Amino acid sequence: MSVRVERVVTSGVFSLDGQDFDVDNNVWLLGNDDEVLVVDAAHDAAVILDAVAERQVVGVLCTHSHNDHVNAVQGLLSRIDAPVYLHPDDTMLWEVVNASVDFTPLTDGERLPVAGIDVEVIHTPGHSPGGVCLSVPDLGVLFSGDTLFHGGPGATGRSYSDFPTILDSIRERLLTLPPETRVLTGHGDETTIGAEALSYDEWVVRGH
Repeated sequence: MSVRVERVVTSGVFSLDGQDFDVDNNVWLLGNDDEVLVVDAAHDAAVILDAVAERQVVGVLCTHSHNDHVNAVQGLLSRIDAPVYLHPDDTMLWEVVNASVDFTPLTDGERLPVAGIDVEVIHTPGHSPGGVCLSVPDLGVLFSGDTLFHGGPGATGRSYSDFPTILDSIRERLLTLPPETRVLTGHGDETTIGAEALSYDEWVVRGH
């Protein structure tokens, strides 16, 4: 039974530092016809559950804890019984939205199984302290959350973020992946490791 990636786009509000932004988020489903892992529970639990359909959700994996990536967690858990995974360095952000919800701590290098393949956790701080990316070597795919986008690093001009740190994470943890690796982002269009590597020096000079 083939493993596949599906994208669900949801819309809502990202709130941080007293500012609100209307955003569209990519929610990624990784699995087969029987089971699925949800990557980032954003905005609309009903839309996500419709895409899951009758499959077993083996986990809800959060790339980081900004509200627009985790604000549908409670809605999902009201309908399904599945563990929620998060890097503990993002606990302070998690508690703003989901203080009543327990999560299973992620560790760098940990492997999570779904549909007969493994998802490897790569800790990539910078956009947030507990930001992670998820590598799926069997599919040649990286779920990058808000660490890496088509066109550069995720935003760092907000609380708990740091531009030099995200540059280090991308250079040391992501650009070492095969250049053909598909980068499936938290917002917007996908890209590849090779395409983004070409612009790394420009990001350094740009400085944000």
